[in-house]
Amino acid sequence: MKKTLLALASVAALATQTAFAAYPEKPITIVVPFAAGGPTDKVARDFAEAVRKPLGNATVVVENVGGAGGTLGAGKVAKASPDGYTLLLFHIGMATTPTMYRKLNYKVLEDFEFLGLINDVPMTLLGRKNLPANTYPELQKWLQDNKGKINLANAGQGSASHLCGLMFQNAVQIDMTTVPYKGTAPAMNDLLGGQVDIMCDQTTNTTGQIAAGSVKAYAVSTTKRVNTPVLAKLPTLDELGHKGFNVSIFHGLYAPKGTPADVLAKVNAALKEALKDPEFVKRQEGLGAVVVTDGRVNPAEHKKFVASEIDKWGAVIKAAGQYAD
Repeated sequence: MKKTLLALASVAALATQTAFAAYPEKPITIVVPFAAGGPTDKVARDFAEAVRKPLGNATVVVENVGGAGGTLGAGKVAKASPDGYTLLLFHIGMATTPTMYRKLNYKVLEDFEFLGLINDVPMTLLGRKNLPANTYPELQKWLQDNKGKINLANAGQGSASHLCGLMFQNAVQIDMTTVPYKGTAPAMNDLLGGQVDIMCDQTTNTTGQIAAGSVKAYAVSTTKRVNTPVLAKLPTLDELGHKGFNVSIFHGLYAPKGTPADVLAKVNAALKEALKDPEFVKRQEGLGAVVVTDGRVNPAEHKKFVASEIDKWGAVIKAAGQYAD
């Protein structure tokens, strides 16, 4: 009886290994926890196209699950079947939501497998097209003159735009009425329509709008200027007097906890190949993003980096008292 059970167990193990060796055998879904058309969605769609070939020309589908600053989509992936067919592409929200949200239905460092970082993205400070201020000094004066009447858009609690907007309010010492949306795309639509005044948003989403003159751009959020044709002339908030202002948004890939090691290795190897794809690199650089080439493309370094970011931004969020239910 014992030999029979061992034999059955061996057969089952061999069958499992054979099944995962053939991965992927069906479409892979990358969940983006924000609305379609936003900056993270754009990164995901470019990445999905780049990662198809190294995964054996697999079908890679992007699914948008927006709401609650990205936590709804992340929670869906945390509870998905750990078979490698449901992945999560999320930004710095993986580091900010553990502190910002008092009730998360997942634990970032415990409920996900870390697959590697994809890029680092600066933020831009924007204003509606008909805002009277044309330069940053003029914007500062306009902000002072309109205290209590300023609407600051963001993509929801815990989002990159919320975090950047929070730091900007702290930098200028002016409270603004924050207007949260279910993703950056609808927030941008209202900025374009003049329903809100200003917004801090990723260069991957703003470069086209700035080039078209659809919005006014005042500064970038990193300590160094962004060397692209559209953004190179924008000063940094640091050089404008807000010393130490530095917000760069990272995007990474994750799988549900318990995904087989063989599958994780295949996805990580494909991720590394995708990040070398000339067309992907060109598209990202054109939008001001920097494709990751350091150790953070490896799962262990990726997880270590996110853990350090949780500590870093946790202190900022606690100091500001910015929490969500």
